[in-house]
Amino acid sequence: MDKETTLILLNEVGIVPLFYHADIEIAKEVLNAAYRGGARAFEFTNRGDNAYNVFTELLAYVKESLPGLSLGIGTIYDAETAQKFIDAGTDFIVTPCLNPAVGAACLKAGIPWIPGISTLTEIYNAQQAGAEVVKLFPGEVVGSKFVRAIRGPMPNVKIMVTGGVQPTRESINEWFSAGAYAVGLGSNLFPKEAIAEGNYPWIEQKVAESIALVKEFRANS
Repeated sequence: MDKETTLILLNEVGIVPLFYHADIEIAKEVLNAAYRGGARAFEFTNRGDNAYNVFTELLAYVKESLPGLSLGIGTIYDAETAQKFIDAGTDFIVTPCLNPAVGAACLKAGIPWIPGISTLTEIYNAQQAGAEVVKLFPGEVVGSKFVRAIRGPMPNVKIMVTGGVQPTRESINEWFSAGAYAVGLGSNLFPKEAIAEGNYPWIEQKVAESIALVKEFRANS
């Protein structure tokens, strides 16, 4: 998927699911459920020994079966690892911290780089290094007031908030009214109980409800 389409999808849908599992079949089922629920950008996190193998299989599966889905890799710290996933075909890369070397690799590949930030200086440095969207993490620690406050000196910054976002009307309204470009949700969309029970319809419904809350907020704003 091209860079601009991915960036548009992040904002249009507003909800970016984050998930990791070492079992490819479970990962596929979760991806399917999120897709059926309306997710069109999905971050698979690089948090296990088998992450690369699962991710490459998911990329092939998306290409074959889930049209219009942008699949990216998260929790990337260094340029070497980033290049490995770029070569595999990732649509975007999310990093927990600001590493310009990862940004350079993404720029060269023509894919979005979404670095983790928590200060104005980091936002500025991320933009200077080529980031068009930044990830505020941890959201629950920094808070929505930070997002609202920086709209003054940085009115055009695009922020995806991760950490502390709940799939509720109150939480969605809080972050988007503050100016969030998108929000990332992980365990709140994919609780261990639902995964263990294979309750994928519940996941689909929760994703759909979260996306509907974003649409509701925007319609009323």
